[in-house]
Amino acid sequence: MSERWYWPAGSAGRGPYATELTPSAVEGWRWTSLRVLELGPGDSHEFGTGDEELFVLPLSGGGTVVVDGERFELAGRPNVFSGPTDTVYVPRDSVVTVTAAASDADGARFALPAAPCRTRLAARYLAADAVAVELRGAGSSTRQVHNFGAADAFEADRLIAVEVITPAGNWSSYPPHKHDVDAPGRESELEEIYYFEVGDGPNGPGIGYHRVYGTEDRPIDVVAEVRTGDVVLVPHGWHGPSMAAPGYHLYYLNVMAGPGATREWLISDDPAHAWVRDEWASLERDPRLPMGRTEDER
Repeated sequence: MSERWYWPAGSAGRGPYATELTPSAVEGWRWTSLRVLELGPGDSHEFGTGDEELFVLPLSGGGTVVVDGERFELAGRPNVFSGPTDTVYVPRDSVVTVTAAASDADGARFALPAAPCRTRLAARYLAADAVAVELRGAGSSTRQVHNFGAADAFEADRLIAVEVITPAGNWSSYPPHKHDVDAPGRESELEEIYYFEVGDGPNGPGIGYHRVYGTEDRPIDVVAEVRTGDVVLVPHGWHGPSMAAPGYHLYYLNVMAGPGATREWLISDDPAHAWVRDEWASLERDPRLPMGRTEDER
């Protein structure tokens, strides 16, 4: 079953996209998409959004985004561990041109998280210093969250997207949790994409690990060793932990959407492990965080 939900780097590439995972590409997948666009210095790519809303999120480098003739400049960032980046929200039924900055010798890489959209909203720019930076957990469960597209931080129709940085040796997406049932006020029904990048060590690329497991009536079983560019899809079930191996910081982009009438992120912890949250009150946060910017500096 893990082969269906774990996509190593390069296995889902097509055309200009290093990764392209959409409902049409994965059986049983309905609500979320992820494309990773890689461009050389000064290169451009034009596409239509169709019925999807999306973010243009620089992973490395920057450039310009033109949405139906409206131009936005993205300063971007050197890499995903250097703090939040500025982004552009793009509505459905738009024509978009993304161009990498000519001054970036290595070009630029953009994540395009997307979801099917009912209502067309306006294109909008979000500055990096306007992104809410949140520290969650404590001790070895401390992680840093960039809430650029969180349900309570940015208006969209269905799409929810956040970034998470887990310092080397720490666990995140912990305790394991799920959001696969429509239970108003308690839990949201949301598919989720995890796109990973891992810091390098002195001898080459680093590694991390991610776990997804289900219930007796809805089984799923994924234990993935992840590297930069890998993707894990979570159609349902408990997911977590995401584990950063000692020596290597771990980054992931979360993309979520579902059929619910309300755009919200409500989760249920695995009752076998929910108790670990109680320990956090007696633990200090990891002093290595935040990376790139002070928490909640806006």
